[in-house]
Amino acid sequence: MMELNRGNAAKAIDTLQAATTYEFGAPSPFQPGTMYPVYVRGQAYLVAHNGSAAAGEFQKMIDHRSISWNFPLGALAHLGLARAQALSGDKAGAKTAYQDFLALWKDADPDVPVLREARAEYEKLK
Repeated sequence: MMELNRGNAAKAIDTLQAATTYEFGAPSPFQPGTMYPVYVRGQAYLVAHNGSAAAGEFQKMIDHRSISWNFPLGALAHLGLARAQALSGDKAGAKTAYQDFLALWKDADPDVPVLREARAEYEKLK
């Protein structure tokens, strides 16, 4: 995240490659894994304007949601996937991913910034 905050997506992606061996691991029997390196790698690919690679990372999280249980990044992966698909020009896929995210957050406080952003992005796709 430090590299992303510095605007260096390529360095973030390179640094996170070392974590690929461990990304499906869980820390202990009663503590969920977060798949944080996968999520950050997906964000880095978004910043680098590589929608297809970003989509692959976020889809990986969605496909393995039992690792992150109800950790917030699991839900945010749907938003990341929507953004990645929109970036890649997959309007139908992006709409579906936005709908999935919005369904997960249907009872959230409507003033949460990420939810407002997601709704605005979804409306632009219509």
